[in-house]
Amino acid sequence: MHNTKLKLSKVLVYKNRIRCTLYLLIISVTGISFGQTSDSEDIYTYKKGSYDGTGKWFMGREIAYVMGFQGMRWLERKEREKEENTSTLIANMNIQKDDVIADIGAGSGYHVFRMAPIANEGMVYAVDIQKEMLSEIQRKRLSNDIINVKTVLGSEKSINLPENSVDKILMVDVYHEFSFPLEMLQSIKKTLKPNGKLFLIEYRGEDDNVPIKKLHKMTEKQAVKELVYAGFKLERNINNLPWQHCMIFTKAEQ
Repeated sequence: MHNTKLKLSKVLVYKNRIRCTLYLLIISVTGISFGQTSDSEDIYTYKKGSYDGTGKWFMGREIAYVMGFQGMRWLERKEREKEENTSTLIANMNIQKDDVIADIGAGSGYHVFRMAPIANEGMVYAVDIQKEMLSEIQRKRLSNDIINVKTVLGSEKSINLPENSVDKILMVDVYHEFSFPLEMLQSIKKTLKPNGKLFLIEYRGEDDNVPIKKLHKMTEKQAVKELVYAGFKLERNINNLPWQHCMIFTKAEQ
């Protein structure tokens, strides 16, 4: 466990160093100052936060930096199945062979290529805002001749998928990094079919034994607060993963 904590800490420190410089540049260009509330985004506030944070807050939660493609090897680490029990997560989704699924913040495709064989008559959309991540997924798709995976370049405010087109949406340890969480949730809500399900997977913020920095974890209470605000309701939180919540949300109005 000590080695695992050290690896996780090194990755987070590395990605934060990369983004600190970028974020300071954004502040200097846009003129944003701490303690300021944006006129065009009244739901977001800007103030001094933690070393790992962006200084942008949503509903009392500081938004974390996006993990860059430089951490791709960590996403594919061999210990991940043991640490996160990905097989159980996939089983929790109850994937049907004709399901249309979207993995938001798909990264290197770790979950994408575990879902695709199950939904072999459907489609898995791998959505990410980093072209480097999508290029890696495309490489894997072509080298393995997989026809039911499609890459989609998203934006900070949209997953760029058609309305009412997806049965299940998966977000693994990515929501807490969304720069515009409300806009993203609105986009997700439009994309889900009327009875679609959103699987929100986040490291448990209530558990100090989970070896992840605080800003990269979420409590169930905070997640529900934000998603209810965006028009979702919690159907169930399946408590069978070692470190993570497996929260299932549906549209509030059916």
